[in-house]
Amino acid sequence: MNRKAVLTRWLVEGYKRNLSSLPMKLFIFFAFGLSVYQIWSVIFGNLDPLNQMAIHLAFILALTFLLYGYSKKEAVRSHKPSLIDYSFVVLAFSAGIYFTFHAERIAVRIPIMNPLTGWDLFFGLVFIVLTIEATRRTIGFPIIVLVFIGFAYTLWGHHFDGLFGHREMSAVEFIEKLTYGFNGLWGSPISVAASFVFMFMLFGAFLQKSGAGEFFFRISTAIAGRTRGGSAKVAVLASAFFGSISGSPTANVVTTGNFTIPVSKKSGYTPAVAAAVEAAASTGGSILPPIMGSSAFLMAAVTQMSYGSIVIAASIPGVLYYVSLFAMVHFEAMRLDLPRPAKEDIPKVSEVLKEGWFYFIPLIVLVVLLVQGYSASRTGFYGLLAVIIVSWFRKKTRMGVRKTYEALVDGARSSIPVTTACAAAGLIIAGIMTTGLGGKVTSIVLGLTEGMLFPTLILVMLICIVLGMGMPVAAAYILTAMLAGPALIELGVSVIAAHLFIVYFSIFSAITPPVAVAAYAAAGIAEANPNRVGLEAVKLGIVGFVVPFMFVLEPALLMDGSFVEVLLALLTAVIGVTALAGGVIGWLKTRTNVLERILLVVSGALSMYANLWTSALGIVIIILVYVSQNKRKEEVPVRATELRS
Repeated sequence: MNRKAVLTRWLVEGYKRNLSSLPMKLFIFFAFGLSVYQIWSVIFGNLDPLNQMAIHLAFILALTFLLYGYSKKEAVRSHKPSLIDYSFVVLAFSAGIYFTFHAERIAVRIPIMNPLTGWDLFFGLVFIVLTIEATRRTIGFPIIVLVFIGFAYTLWGHHFDGLFGHREMSAVEFIEKLTYGFNGLWGSPISVAASFVFMFMLFGAFLQKSGAGEFFFRISTAIAGRTRGGSAKVAVLASAFFGSISGSPTANVVTTGNFTIPVSKKSGYTPAVAAAVEAAASTGGSILPPIMGSSAFLMAAVTQMSYGSIVIAASIPGVLYYVSLFAMVHFEAMRLDLPRPAKEDIPKVSEVLKEGWFYFIPLIVLVVLLVQGYSASRTGFYGLLAVIIVSWFRKKTRMGVRKTYEALVDGARSSIPVTTACAAAGLIIAGIMTTGLGGKVTSIVLGLTEGMLFPTLILVMLICIVLGMGMPVAAAYILTAMLAGPALIELGVSVIAAHLFIVYFSIFSAITPPVAVAAYAAAGIAEANPNRVGLEAVKLGIVGFVVPFMFVLEPALLMDGSFVEVLLALLTAVIGVTALAGGVIGWLKTRTNVLERILLVVSGALSMYANLWTSALGIVIIILVYVSQNKRKEEVPVRATELRS
């Protein structure tokens, strides 16, 4: 292979290997070892943070080079790791061992008085290079571009004049900042990935192995399957359950979409709408408590808030999103006049609950422990134990040694992309923190918007969506939080509202064209146009783009207020998102005209803002539209009778 071909193929992501016998055994051994190590470190270990992060990253890098091939553009994809891949595995473990043995010295060293040794520089560089290559193989090239831009700015930004200039930095100091401080590779992203996120990945893997996935799908079918357009409503409920567990919009689409999209198509939805429902529902899982996605764990680390308080604050916005999505699916079914499914094809709720009611126990355990202030890592472990215990309530769901072993391996496998993305984000953050770029961007944002809140929110939203197009949610969140979060806080937005705002738009970039990864995955299953699916998904998920503005302006939507204020905010917001759904789809009691659609959208927005007068005005408009439609619907048979006579 010539150099040009090697470089060209490096500019895309890698591919997952279907590992042959010996490499697979090696992969399973390392994956199992990582999971056992993580459980031990959370429950029994008392390790230095650098120890835990270095060992975790070493394992993840080794697993990456075993599982992921060089480039998806390779003419012949080898399912055996190459000699280079095995060399990378050895180097990854060597670097992990070196940092582990020298963790105490690294933690207490004073940079000026204790310069780095040659071996320090070598193994620091090993971690940097391997992290970049592992991230490219698992995530793709766009995030690597940002890493290189950050490197270039850090090393040569001193040539800039004015605001963007900074002091000169040597290559040795640069490596030191990246790998021997706690604002670079060992910053909050990898810290969260190596603790909270990994434990909840394991929790999700155990739920899947215990049969909970099938139960949640069946209970969704039993609840919504009998209604008009029930197949798409099943997709909404099932994807909400799965998305909250997996925290990955694309993974959720692939998991549930293979079942829900074909059924939705058969029931009468167009391929684009069927795929869009799945994409929008799967994406929303990352904002739905009690688990949410990896960005919520990162938010806890960045803001120094308890994960339980974040879950409580995010509850109302998450519910509003799914109320809106459910309403849109219902109105679309009414507009298309879709038939109800046959009753005999739908299981009874009581029968499904009788078979698997106990699967709700682990979720209840999570909520109770988080509210009581337990750490997210320990909560995830206790939730995992709860899954094993409840699986023994029925003979066919029992998790024995084999299923437990498989769940430990699956959990480690699913954590690979999240960890590599977080590690790469840490490399970028090192440049931001070292050069003061975050403060400069804050000044620029506030200068462009002249310190006005709403334009600043719009600009931050665009930054989140653009970054989210080229990288996973966790990386998009952490970068925007560092760059633009301070601008929102400086304008008086509360810390939790500012960061949840960024979390929302980092997540919903997954369905925002032109690079809507969740929509693309759904389009592939539905055999529909990806751009069309993306546009439909944005339409269906429009509340996900509106609610963040609302909770910034009205803190009661984040449970910040008296009981009466929160209750009023919830009730009016539910009415508002339902009206907004009717306006977007073009149906409330019957088909809407242009004026009614506009009035519903406006009244929905007014009702969502929990101000007494705006909410009252919005509700009055909704009632007037409903009465007008009701009269028009009643008049139709009368006119038809007159015409027949």
